[in-house]
Amino acid sequence: MLRRKITQSLINWKKSTSKKCLIIQGARQVGKTFSIEAFGQQNYPEVLTINFKETPFAAQIFTGDLDVDTLITALRFRFPDKKLNPGTTLIFLDEIQECSEAITSLKFWTIDGRYDVIASGSLLGIDYRRASSYPVGYVNYLHMYGLDFEEFLWALSINEDLIHSLQVMFDNRKPVPPAVHSAMMGYLRQYAAIGGMPEAVSSYLNSKDFRVADTVQKALLQGYQYDIAHYESAEEKVKAEKCYLTLSKQLLDKENHKFQYKEIESGARAQKYYSSMEWLVRADIVHLCRRVTDIRYDLADYARDDFFRAYTTDLSLLIAMRDLSLKQHIVENTLTGNTKGGIWECVIADILYKKGYTLYFYKNESSRRELDFLVQREGTILPIEVKSGRGKSTSLNEFMKNRDDIPVAYKLIDGNIGADDSRVVSLPLYMAMFL
Repeated sequence: MLRRKITQSLINWKKSTSKKCLIIQGARQVGKTFSIEAFGQQNYPEVLTINFKETPFAAQIFTGDLDVDTLITALRFRFPDKKLNPGTTLIFLDEIQECSEAITSLKFWTIDGRYDVIASGSLLGIDYRRASSYPVGYVNYLHMYGLDFEEFLWALSINEDLIHSLQVMFDNRKPVPPAVHSAMMGYLRQYAAIGGMPEAVSSYLNSKDFRVADTVQKALLQGYQYDIAHYESAEEKVKAEKCYLTLSKQLLDKENHKFQYKEIESGARAQKYYSSMEWLVRADIVHLCRRVTDIRYDLADYARDDFFRAYTTDLSLLIAMRDLSLKQHIVENTLTGNTKGGIWECVIADILYKKGYTLYFYKNESSRRELDFLVQREGTILPIEVKSGRGKSTSLNEFMKNRDDIPVAYKLIDGNIGADDSRVVSLPLYMAMFL
């Protein structure tokens, strides 16, 4: 069973003294249902799971009055084998986007307070079938992603003491022993090839065969394409799918990774496709890294909506857009050119996104200065440069010379810990998980 970080967040929610209903958001197949059910079985005497896709008849329970006593009576009638006792029961409403009245009911479950209720569904479904009375203020939210790199290491049975020792080296800026560094880069290349979708990771762990994982990844990609077709109109689904499937070309074939509509079709313009990109973001199928016109807090105030890079929400889905040979090149460290730089940029974007960061980048057309990533933490800006090798970061070094207000910047490299100066720190690519 894959160990997930969200489990501790669920435990913390259960212990809360002022608990609200909890909505777990996230894309399809990232492990929401499995993690919630495992948590319920380990922490409650009774768990009632209602999956509104598997049992659509259950939506009838929520068509009348939504007070808790009425709902519990209806649930006991429909599920007579369940002992729905207050204080000891978890009610799990899965695929809740299929029942807007169930979304509305979360307000009344929270007000009543006798039962712990978790709801889960993909963002695209929740946004598409918005409840008539959304329970604003009556629910808490958690966002779930595919496995991040640290969870991937856990899946590989990497000793937690090793991860902790790497954290200490990161904190103290101490070089990593060569053998450990080589092993960690090998693990990161595996992560780049497999990604974090639980089914893809499990298939690889069970088979040790990248071909098996590749088959699973391509099936997952087809599932995402099905979701686009299922929830969008005929005209819009064609545009959204075209935008999505062009991401590997946008990120791996070009030196400039800005999303360009002309790569979708000749003469394409934002006017035709921008709404499709917005839909993919709301659906949690892609996430964006927006360009900023100035590097000042708050970066969102300087972000351009018309100039961005677009990434898949998990590496599994990006890699599935290419043939099996890409995995071989990644794992054997034989990538070259734009593809090599593009892969490592995508890996770091994946790690930062799954840590909850909103991503930005900076580019000055006249000076040709560019910073790969900018994130914010505790009111300060953190610049991050990604190097597929160990080259110099001229833009980053020049930028930091003139910005005393930014305490540190990181250059992530295929090399060991070092420093260009006291405020520009070089880190191995895998240490992005500690940022």
